[in-house]
Amino acid sequence: MSQYNNTAESRKNKHLTLRERYKIEVLLREELPLLEIAERLGRNKRTIEREISKGTIRLQNSDLTYREEYCADAGQRVYDKNGQNKGPGLKIGNDHKLAEHIERKIIKDKYSPDAVIGEIKAKGLKFKTTICTKTLYNYIDQGIFLNITNKDLPVKKDKKKRAYSKVRTHRKLKGTSIEDRPSEVDSREEYGHWEMDCVAGKREGGGSVLLALSERQRREEIIFKIPKKTQESVKEKLDYLELMHGENFKKKFKSITVDNGSEFLDFESLEKSLLNPESKRVTVYYAHPYSSWERGTNENINKLIRRFIPKGSNIDDYTEEDIQRIEHWINNYPRRIFGYRSANDMAA
Repeated sequence: MSQYNNTAESRKNKHLTLRERYKIEVLLREELPLLEIAERLGRNKRTIEREISKGTIRLQNSDLTYREEYCADAGQRVYDKNGQNKGPGLKIGNDHKLAEHIERKIIKDKYSPDAVIGEIKAKGLKFKTTICTKTLYNYIDQGIFLNITNKDLPVKKDKKKRAYSKVRTHRKLKGTSIEDRPSEVDSREEYGHWEMDCVAGKREGGGSVLLALSERQRREEIIFKIPKKTQESVKEKLDYLELMHGENFKKKFKSITVDNGSEFLDFESLEKSLLNPESKRVTVYYAHPYSSWERGTNENINKLIRRFIPKGSNIDDYTEEDIQRIEHWINNYPRRIFGYRSANDMAA
């Protein structure tokens, strides 16, 4: 057998390069045998045969007849295309039941991807395959699901921690500052400490608003639709809660933390008992101005409300039944902090 001055090193299990493909094209034009081409490139003959088969194209001659010829660029295009299709198969594969469950939970039930995956694990729901939250987000970004896009998801949280500015001191505050709130409220060790806020509708103001109360320990939510964002409307709902719970009101509502909105400034009317005017039914604490993080539970749950009532919506368009459905949904929403149990699960 003839020996050739071959400087190409053997590259076992290595893919052909574009440079090698050009060499194959030149050597084929010189009509060298495939075995000799393989030896010059330090490749197996079968590798050269497969490459020629992939990169052979049909060309037209000047006399309008056709010929088949190997083209290095055509071979590279096939290689690149095949490379894009490589990689592990989708874990969700043919598990249509899991895909339908995910789509229903995100689109109809307005769950986040993490809540969907967490609930599956917490409830022990059985599917052919299992995926994690990160994989689900990747599938949605890649457009794997037929009916889900990023528009269907809640706003993704920014993982960077916010640098909070120095809190502003209260001016002319007549009520009790959050600075005087007991440590058991801050630590969430005790049930019965709430945060309260109003969720507005139309940007131009006026019309109905939502009065939202969020319990700090279990994240229980109570939502009322009130006609106006006024002290009278807020007091009326607290009076209603006291009448509904009677003597148990003080056990369920030990404190309420609010912001400095005008609807909360009359602390005496909020604290004064309707059933026993001589006593105080609850203690109201005021957060510092422009310090919404001091009512973080309230703010986070308000974002859940916004999944159903976007900013700028007219709350007058929503019925009392609509509001109760939102409240029910929030109290049954699986939360990571509780191992994907809901507020109602925590109360059971």
